[in-house]
Amino acid sequence: MTKEAAKLDLACTYLKNNQTISAYNLFMTLAESEMKKDDFRAGILLLLAAECKAKQGKDRHNELLQAAKFYLKVAKKEKSTVAKHAYLCAAKCFLRIGQYDDAMNAFEKSKKYLPTIIEEKKPIVIVDDSPSITLKLNNYLQKLGYKDIHTFGDGKSALESIKKLIQSSQNPIILLDMELPDISGDVIAKTLLELKPELSIILITADEKTSPRVRKTIGWGSTAFVQKPFTINELKNALDVTESGSIT
Repeated sequence: MTKEAAKLDLACTYLKNNQTISAYNLFMTLAESEMKKDDFRAGILLLLAAECKAKQGKDRHNELLQAAKFYLKVAKKEKSTVAKHAYLCAAKCFLRIGQYDDAMNAFEKSKKYLPTIIEEKKPIVIVDDSPSITLKLNNYLQKLGYKDIHTFGDGKSALESIKKLIQSSQNPIILLDMELPDISGDVIAKTLLELKPELSIILITADEKTSPRVRKTIGWGSTAFVQKPFTINELKNALDVTESGSIT
């Protein structure tokens, strides 16, 4: 056990045994040492010292104010999660001593530090025999942040590749044309949904949504429908519906 750890253990023992004056003095000594290093633990030690004051029936304003100011100092030097927590700790300390404006100010500053969310886009498989539609879809998808894009102009090669993606535990989104040179889109959709019922399939076709073939395919489990010609916003809406797990 290090010298610092031994002192902390002794201070906690003093506090547990209601030897609050000895505990206070030791907590403050440790806090002053940690503050010189800008160590986050200094704030906790100051709060423990404040608790010693409270147990003595004394005012703990100075210790809590010192802790609040220390946390603000740390927050200004740190980034991301540490700064956010430091501002929140400062806000709590200010609240305890009734400095509500300072507490609100620290709280507002903490809100700047939002967690970084990395949104992982699913692989996309385009199954369409039209080069112009394929090019348009690729362009739109890249603008929407999708990078893992697979393109096929016929049903057979698409089925083989999609099955491999599924077998490798990937969960692709299929953009499926209904009119293909070898296998029709409804047959492909039925085959894939029998293999993986929760698979995401977006029908992209010139057919009306009310046409028997489209209605039948949607009934099998296709998650969205986009009618040609389409805009990037229509494609985005279909992808959003698919990613959220809703049914159109």
